[in-house]
Amino acid sequence: MIKQLMGCVREYKKPTILTLLLIIGEAIIEIFIPFITANLVNAINKGAEMSEIVKTGLILSVMAIVSLAFGGLAGFTSSKASAGFAKNVRKDVFGKIQTFTFGNIDKFSSSSLVTRLTTDVSNVQMSYMMIIRIAVRSPIMLIFAIVMAYIMGGMLAGTFVVVVPILAFGLFFIAKKAMPAFRSVFRKYDKLNESIEENVRAMRVVKGFSREEYEKKKFNNAADDIRKDFTKAERIVALNGPLMQFCIYFNMAFVLLVGSKMIISGKGTDINVGQMSAMLTYGMQILISMMMLSMIFVIITISAESAKRICEVLSEEPALKNPDDPIYDIKDGSVDFDGVSFKYSESAEKDSLADIELHIRSGMIVGIIGGTGSSKSTLVQLIPRLYDTTQGTVRVGGLDVRKYDIEALRNSVAMVLQKNLLFSGTIADNLRWGNKDASMEEIEMASKIAQSHDFVMSFPEGYDTYIEQGGTNVSGGQKQRLCIARALLKKPKILILDDSTSAVDTKTDALIREGFRQYLPETTKIIIAQRISSVQDADLIIVMDNGRITAQGTHDQLLETSKIYREVYEQQTNGGDSDE
Repeated sequence: MIKQLMGCVREYKKPTILTLLLIIGEAIIEIFIPFITANLVNAINKGAEMSEIVKTGLILSVMAIVSLAFGGLAGFTSSKASAGFAKNVRKDVFGKIQTFTFGNIDKFSSSSLVTRLTTDVSNVQMSYMMIIRIAVRSPIMLIFAIVMAYIMGGMLAGTFVVVVPILAFGLFFIAKKAMPAFRSVFRKYDKLNESIEENVRAMRVVKGFSREEYEKKKFNNAADDIRKDFTKAERIVALNGPLMQFCIYFNMAFVLLVGSKMIISGKGTDINVGQMSAMLTYGMQILISMMMLSMIFVIITISAESAKRICEVLSEEPALKNPDDPIYDIKDGSVDFDGVSFKYSESAEKDSLADIELHIRSGMIVGIIGGTGSSKSTLVQLIPRLYDTTQGTVRVGGLDVRKYDIEALRNSVAMVLQKNLLFSGTIADNLRWGNKDASMEEIEMASKIAQSHDFVMSFPEGYDTYIEQGGTNVSGGQKQRLCIARALLKKPKILILDDSTSAVDTKTDALIREGFRQYLPETTKIIIAQRISSVQDADLIIVMDNGRITAQGTHDQLLETSKIYREVYEQQTNGGDSDE
């Protein structure tokens, strides 16, 4: 895990190393300042000349300024290193997510991925900064301060034999108790983000059903759950303060009482005033270093869970991979399913698709009809290889889809999914997702085929009209037509419409299909629909039920041979009169 995250340092190695060197320099200077100060105090007691005092004072001033400069520069370089490290972590995680297939994404919820890219990365960033600064400085200060304390104080340094173990045990106990509470918080952050995401996406539904109070209560419960865990953890960590104060005052009292007695009784032969002042300073440095180490331990404990969650994403292998020698050229839009079965996970008891035999010639219009849960969408998702088959083979252009370069295959297949999504930006920007180099003439042509040109031009700014996030400022039917136009700009060999005209009227639906026939004669069109009127003029209609193809043929053939198709047709046409 550490090796994986350290790979994200990359171009920020230089500020990281520079921070370490600056911190070491700062620590060494701070260690020697009490030693020089003690010698100065002893020299004054012995009646030192003013020139000697001034010289030593200048040395101390220079050392203090250099130490301060080292600390300030370390703060700058550590900020640069940690912020850059966090940027690379986010970049790597986001880049990894882009390689995920639907199967990988199903493993992580979207709210969990958001938490990992935000809260978890922030925790790891803070931990990284603490490690390259305090985690280096504190051990150096601790070791050198103890050594110098024994050199300067002799037997008086025995106080640390008592204080250090007490403080070490206490801080370890506090950190250990706080760990479980901190770890549980991150799973609850996922739930909190999920509540926010769900509420924002469904805002219109929430308001339509006047469920604002319910949503606020649900959010407050999730937030309060996090508050309880943090409060519990912070209460435990807050014990650091009293424990630290006890050790500091015990050390001061011991050094002052015992040291004063030794100075008076020994008349400065065993220990002098300078040594006692150095002992107080070194004692403070030792205890503060230990407190810093305990704080680092707690922060690393918190960030360890975050680091684990980040590495889970970075270590996730895409379920689908390119072949070793991929094919980039797709000959045509023919599609063949040979003995295909599929299930979403190995542990699933039942196949989502079973024994699929289907052969579609390039340029055909194919309709797919079936009830909810009949796996219509699952069937078409195998064509651009969003999932791989469990058994059997899917062929496009006569070749197994697993032999193609994934990007090349998906560029030849345009899908308009059930959940139409537009991005924030202009209408033209959204349509150019289909082809980033598309000219305005091409955009307008695709829009005319998708029957979206007229309503776009009714907006004051036309194709420069700004679309809000998620397309909330256009209607469902308008959104569907814009998504169809976007798909057409890819100039695909295969066009798949997954119930993508459900929000448009039957007349517009018919015009869109007529546009497909007229302008896309060589493109294979696969249309999933609930309305038979949307597919009845197709070259081939497939009837699906419970993950199987129960019938296939033309409209007239299915009226004679398929009971399911005939029943649906009669229900929708009130006995046979077309709704067109």
